[in-house]
Amino acid sequence: MISKTTIDAVFDAARVEEVIGDFVQLKKSGSNYKGLSPFTDERTPSFMVSPVKQIWKDFSSGKGGSVVSFLMEHEHFSYPEAIKYLAKKYGIEIEETEQTDEQKQQATERESLYLVSEFAREYFHKTLLKTEAGKAIGLTYFKERGFSDETIKKFDLGYSPNVWDAFTSEAIKKGYQLEFLEKTGLTIVKEEKQFDRFKGRVMFPIKSMSGRTLGFGGRTLTSDKKVAKYLNSPESDIYHKSKVLYGIYEAKQAIAKEDRCYLVEGYTDVIQLHQSGVENVVSSSGTALTPEQIRLINRLTNNITVLFDGDAAGLRASLRGVDLILEQGMNVRICTFPEGEDPDSFARSHSREEIREYITNESRDFIDFKASLLASEAKNDPVKKAETIRDMVVSISKIPDVIKREVYIKECARIMDISEEVLFSSLAQMLQKEQRDAARTSRKEKAQQTMNVVAQEHTPATKIDEQYELEQKIIQLLLLYGSEEEEFEELILEADEDGNIAFQPEQMTAKVFEKVYLDLQEDEIEFANQGFRELYAAIIERLNQQQELAVDQFVNTLPSEKAATVTHILMEEERHRLHNWEGKDIFVKEKKHTISQVVSETILNFRRYLVNRKIEELSEELKELEAEEAKRESLQDVIDYQTLKKLLSEKLNRVL
Repeated sequence: MISKTTIDAVFDAARVEEVIGDFVQLKKSGSNYKGLSPFTDERTPSFMVSPVKQIWKDFSSGKGGSVVSFLMEHEHFSYPEAIKYLAKKYGIEIEETEQTDEQKQQATERESLYLVSEFAREYFHKTLLKTEAGKAIGLTYFKERGFSDETIKKFDLGYSPNVWDAFTSEAIKKGYQLEFLEKTGLTIVKEEKQFDRFKGRVMFPIKSMSGRTLGFGGRTLTSDKKVAKYLNSPESDIYHKSKVLYGIYEAKQAIAKEDRCYLVEGYTDVIQLHQSGVENVVSSSGTALTPEQIRLINRLTNNITVLFDGDAAGLRASLRGVDLILEQGMNVRICTFPEGEDPDSFARSHSREEIREYITNESRDFIDFKASLLASEAKNDPVKKAETIRDMVVSISKIPDVIKREVYIKECARIMDISEEVLFSSLAQMLQKEQRDAARTSRKEKAQQTMNVVAQEHTPATKIDEQYELEQKIIQLLLLYGSEEEEFEELILEADEDGNIAFQPEQMTAKVFEKVYLDLQEDEIEFANQGFRELYAAIIERLNQQQELAVDQFVNTLPSEKAATVTHILMEEERHRLHNWEGKDIFVKEKKHTISQVVSETILNFRRYLVNRKIEELSEELKELEAEEAKRESLQDVIDYQTLKKLLSEKLNRVL
């Protein structure tokens, strides 16, 4: 159990823009930050962070909340784990109690997989450093690769003993269930026997962006050709190899700072470059690059440099990954090392300055690199040259940005000595074919639906719940401006000598929350939505006690569901900033300049809505009445409410 004092200290220290900035590339947008959604696949930013309010909102998925809720959504942390992560980040001491066997069993299956993986990481690392076999075999190997003690510790490198069930036996002894050892792939179970998957291998933990252990890569140290050199954890609920990058946890801050990511092939390439001072480097861990991995990088930077070794045979196949990067709208450069060298060996024999200088001087734009590579293969063969040009245009067609496509077409024409018109024509044909294929697929799907599904009934348009919208608006005004003091026009109903009723305005000075509370109290208005009713009571209570509402602190006191509601209400106000209207010379008027007007209009609208609903109720009752006296009284009530509705509409300049 974590104490409230510790939780308060974490919330006081944590900055939502700093924490989320470790996972998403954020750019300044007025007083806020915006970036690409980490929850959906998108190319236009719909994710917003408010440093002032210490909240975030993802408009594409609808998620939002505090810094803790982000970690719970993005990293699938439990609440205590999110607090612990933040405490570690900000150097806050936190009391932890040892989990009992019963508590371990009560953890969710997903959490159990994380717990098992974390135990395995610690076990392999400790085995490497503390046991005779670990030091003699595993540590010797890493030292021969040139890895320092600091690097070994930073990447949590380890060793799995060359014993059939050393790890499995220890894990079971510590209370971890065989079921979860098997599901993570750490243990292989065959009938009555179980043995370690990574027996006799040096271990490379594979971590999420927040540092959670997802899986492992293991390298054999034997020369037996029948044994796979590298072995990865199998797919599980927490490890999907197509969605993770080796080294992303250690590299994320450097990637964001340098605004560039270096992409290599192997574990040791990442570690060696990192140790040499080039820290913004990750690896796809020997698997083919995937769109999910590219989007992971895209959250931190829009610029990728792919580092290839001098093996020309592998270059052609690797270029397919370049097309995927282009398809995600990213900028890509390519750098090859001298023949016989790879990033690992090159980093071992060169200083940080020499490595950076080499990469800077030798990296080329993808179109230039691809042209030189393919052209050297084509040589004087016209047919192959035509295929090379077509291959380059295919790559250019993947780029979503129209301006970039045109620039690359012109560059391709210059390099390959061919007219721009021919290339533009070829590009247009490719794009048209893609559109036709997409349209054909869509038609087939619709035709299939027509054959398989009976005609659907017409779905009526969703009717707007006016009361819900008005209640939400009042909550928004209280959250944003509750403690602001304003001049309001108080409306008092009075009758003249002829009995005509009219509003008589009087000026009053009050805080927004006082104005709202008194007006709703006077009309005996209660919110219909229970969530809004509870929020309204909590906000009024906080403002009454403290005379101000620190939104960041208030959100942290709310249950996750209510915190998400508050975040949605607050950040909806900021949605227009995502569209950069100022850049188009369209300036949105700040609501804070017309607070009293907006508050008064919202309350008048609420009153008008409730009066209108009362008229409808009385009209329905009137139809049921039989006694003349009762009819006259009810009719008079309808007339009185109609008069009030007219006065409210006139005040709002509305047509009845």
